[in-house]
Amino acid sequence: MRFTYFFFLLYFFTFTACKQQKIGPTKIVGDKIEINDSLSIDSEIEAFIKPYRIHIQKDLDSVLAYSIDTYSKTDGQFNTAIGNFMADAVYTQANPVFKARTKNNIDFVLLNYGGIRSIISKGNITARTAYKVMPFENSIVVAGLKGDKIKNIVDYIVSSKRAVPFSSQLKLKIDKDYNILSVTINDNTIDSTKTYYVATSDYTYNMGDNMTFFKPNEGVTFLDYKIRKALIDNFKKIDTLKPVIDDRYIQIN
Repeated sequence: MRFTYFFFLLYFFTFTACKQQKIGPTKIVGDKIEINDSLSIDSEIEAFIKPYRIHIQKDLDSVLAYSIDTYSKTDGQFNTAIGNFMADAVYTQANPVFKARTKNNIDFVLLNYGGIRSIISKGNITARTAYKVMPFENSIVVAGLKGDKIKNIVDYIVSSKRAVPFSSQLKLKIDKDYNILSVTINDNTIDSTKTYYVATSDYTYNMGDNMTFFKPNEGVTFLDYKIRKALIDNFKKIDTLKPVIDDRYIQIN
């Protein structure tokens, strides 16, 4: 009898101990906490981050170059000084990196019009300028494309009817009806059998701004080099910024 009673108690406590209780919230309450100037500053946190803030501000505000004028992406119909500068700067900075890795040269650079997020104002140029113009973390990608894909790029540029930035190695002429009159890369007509190396951003490479022509391709090289960093490096190199609207993309009336 005692033996049976012992097993009954063992079974009872084992069963009740293993049985999971359903625990959950009975009520969820949300509250809006507004972040504004009325919030008090934590002096300890402020003291901790102050040296880092000073260091970052110093880096961002250090003068890298001087701009002789103010430049905007709306300054020109077919190409703009700021767009030309950005595409040419990416070419100048990225081509040595690409050539060192692949033994090939970049044929031209293509960027997206929407990627230019600010003007460059007349006066001192700092790293903060680059962050305003290119606030995104986009990196440079080089895709190998056959000549027929280059024709797709040209069609895209013409059909957009705006100043899509590309570097000076590519030259494009259209008539008053937007028919293509001529296209050259490094002063040569496009060879449909040749592989051209086109540098762009990882955003446009992944079909951003409807640039669907980068895939499939003949190979891709990720340079691990941010466009913004290329701009900063170029600012340091040029001393004085004076880009112009040129003949890389013109309309013949």
